[in-house]
Amino acid sequence: MSGLFSARTRTIWGVVAMTVLLAIYLGLTVNLAVALVMTGNPIAVTIGVALFVFPVVGAWVLVRELMFGIRSAQLTRILADEGNLPVDELPHLPSGRTVRDAADAAFGAYASEVEAEPESWRAWFRLGLAYDACGDRRRARGAIRRAIALHRA
Repeated sequence: MSGLFSARTRTIWGVVAMTVLLAIYLGLTVNLAVALVMTGNPIAVTIGVALFVFPVVGAWVLVRELMFGIRSAQLTRILADEGNLPVDELPHLPSGRTVRDAADAAFGAYASEVEAEPESWRAWFRLGLAYDACGDRRRARGAIRRAIALHRA
């Protein structure tokens, strides 16, 4: 029964649910856009044309985020199979978040690894995990995107 509620399973179901909800939203938006354009009223037509932009942007964001998730999961599996995935031995708060000072103290080793091997996707990926532990999501995603690009090259 624990497999049913594993973190990976919850993540997959969350992604499926969000994808379905976004697809419904995009479909309704396109339907409304078509209805507005069909009225012939210049203001309604303008709003309808503008509404076509939302589904395009939404679909692009959805595909981009899904590809990021798939590719980062692939790199995680590769590092885990190699035994190179960092072990999370840092202290955590009751909420599950890493204690910031401990994460900051461990961060230097990962930054040094990237400085020593700037073309290593493994080093960039571990740096992304370190940024994430420090609570810097923007830089974490940037480092992991860099790791993905280096791995694909």
